[in-house]
Amino acid sequence: MSRHKILAVCLLSLAAFAARAAAPALTADQIVEKNVAARGGLKAWRAVQTLTLSGKLDAGGKDNNQLPFVMKLKRPNKNRMEIVFNGQTAVQVFDGTQGWKVRPFLNRGDIEPFTPEQVKSAAAADALDGPLIDYAAKGSKIESAGLDAVEGHAAYKLKVTSRAGTTRNLWVDANTFLEVKIDGEPRVLDGHPHKVAVYYRDYQKDQGLAIPHLLETAVEGVKVNHKMVITQVAVNDAVDDAQFQKPQVAAVAPLNPVIAAPVVASPAAPAAAAAAPAPAKKP
Repeated sequence: MSRHKILAVCLLSLAAFAARAAAPALTADQIVEKNVAARGGLKAWRAVQTLTLSGKLDAGGKDNNQLPFVMKLKRPNKNRMEIVFNGQTAVQVFDGTQGWKVRPFLNRGDIEPFTPEQVKSAAAADALDGPLIDYAAKGSKIESAGLDAVEGHAAYKLKVTSRAGTTRNLWVDANTFLEVKIDGEPRVLDGHPHKVAVYYRDYQKDQGLAIPHLLETAVEGVKVNHKMVITQVAVNDAVDDAQFQKPQVAAVAPLNPVIAAPVVASPAAPAAAAAAPAPAKKP
């Protein structure tokens, strides 16, 4: 092992030790209870039926342009994502059972159905309120994995097992009790899977709900992280079920990249933003 790697391991060990010393031991249920309260309370989140998020996300690639996006979510598990690129709008929708996408900027004007893997991933995605709120009702299991350090701050590490049996880790800040990090879905690069971590930042409050407005995705082995900035959110706005039906190519008309869609200032749920597809890239 190189000297630099040894130093890195030592620093991580010291950070983990400091984290354990900085926060009291809590059970998984106690951590979840404090997290739900910090985010606005169970009653408030159960009242949220739709979220419309808008902002900009990194496109990746050499130029890494920021692309306007609009995401609409509706309980129980409907999702519509629009991304504007070079005056064209890509659409990806999931109606709770099936999904489709249209990607005109890749010279693909046809409607592409989700692959079986994409359907499985979309069906297993968290509800718009995230993995911890009402976790038992969602069929999930939460276990404490001790204390850890996330970017120098003490955090409780939780192991989240979904109804389908998939497992991932989630970290809750030991001071604010807000989510600060979660395992993302691994991405295959050069034929090999790479670990993904999503960091939640810039929490803001609206209507009593604590919401992160910056999500940063880090892919193992990739130097540059990708950011998703949420500037406006509408809570419980009218979102018709028709918007989650199979898209029509004729409806995917070029939009002004500055005015992607009307929005209302309001917060967004961590899981909702994390559900966004991988950033669009130039062909």
